[in-house]
Amino acid sequence: MAMPRQVKSRFAALFALFAALCAHAQDTPTAQEILRDVRLNQTSQHRALKGQLRMDDTIVPFRLVLNGGEIRYEFDNPPDTIILRLGEKGSELLEKTKGGAQDVAPAKFDEKVRGTDITYEDLALKFLYWPKAKIDGEELKLTRKCWKLHLEPASRAESQYAVVLLWVEKQSGAFLQAEGYDANGKVAKRFVVRSVQRDPEVGWILKQMRIESLAGMNSRDRSPTYLEIEK
Repeated sequence: MAMPRQVKSRFAALFALFAALCAHAQDTPTAQEILRDVRLNQTSQHRALKGQLRMDDTIVPFRLVLNGGEIRYEFDNPPDTIILRLGEKGSELLEKTKGGAQDVAPAKFDEKVRGTDITYEDLALKFLYWPKAKIDGEELKLTRKCWKLHLEPASRAESQYAVVLLWVEKQSGAFLQAEGYDANGKVAKRFVVRSVQRDPEVGWILKQMRIESLAGMNSRDRSPTYLEIEK
């Protein structure tokens, strides 16, 4: 028996909707896959750049060396090098002084680097490996489409942050904003990429990021730190 034309039309519409939903589900990565892409984005870069940390009238120049899975922040006066190694399952943070290179102990993670708003934990990027991760939706940052991720450490003892919200640019896998929240749900730290610049060899790279230490969503850091990279 032939199917009525109206029923055929409805069936076709339902099939098309189902196919579209399945395609969308396949195109949407998991939160862990997005974090993996962020790590790959970091480890795919090989170059040396000059930059500075600026807070009020204080300027701290440094040399940023990107060598695949190893990132080095080289400072002078006094000489000091912070080394970040990104592996498949975790990151390792070391500090090299005149006495040699040593692991940065977790007890030092909440200390500030050169008196700025950046802590040793911030440089360690541990949240890129946190097991508790989910997608909170999609938002625009710098006019770019981003995944918004909600991340939590395996235990509260692992981090000064109870939650990190991370905005990851869909196309490149670069993160454009991050917010760290304390155990009371108050935002304690905010990292915002304010501008990027074009590199003819590798594409877009960071130009300026603002780092703020906060005491809640409505608070304000009157002396934020700016991380700036020369072209």
